[in-house]
Amino acid sequence: MALSEQYLEEDIHPIDIVEHIAEHHDWDFDRIAEDQIAMVVEGQWRTYSITLAWSPYDETLRLICTFDMEPPKDRMPALYESLNGVNDQCWAGAFTYWEEAKLVVYRYGLVLAGGNVASAEQIDTMITCAVMSAERYYPAFQLVVWGNRDPQDALQVAIAEAYGRA
Repeated sequence: MALSEQYLEEDIHPIDIVEHIAEHHDWDFDRIAEDQIAMVVEGQWRTYSITLAWSPYDETLRLICTFDMEPPKDRMPALYESLNGVNDQCWAGAFTYWEEAKLVVYRYGLVLAGGNVASAEQIDTMITCAVMSAERYYPAFQLVVWGNRDPQDALQVAIAEAYGRA
């Protein structure tokens, strides 16, 4: 059964759908408020903290996916250059670094203006894309921060095609 088959009504709250998706995937989650949910998703490289919040004011479902990273001060310019390079390649969402919290952050907003309703598949894809993007670029960020690699060189790791099987 498709995720959205349970939601044939028009007035389903987006965070209710997210909660159902989290239960479906067996992710740990906490419904922080009526309009906000936080969950933990295990990836290959990291465990990602994901928060989704619904803003009725601008009819946007906002996603924030974070992971810890504490780069040395002298590597901050290279990290920011890497983030810019990654964002040039991302068509949906963008990465940033929150220095005070020591977090790499992937952000995306799904605008549902005009009373539109997101399907469970759309929201599930939104979460999946956030984790896949974080997984894809995490090695490049690590190479820049801890391997002292040039940002353009490190990004080749993230965008290179893999051939064959391990």
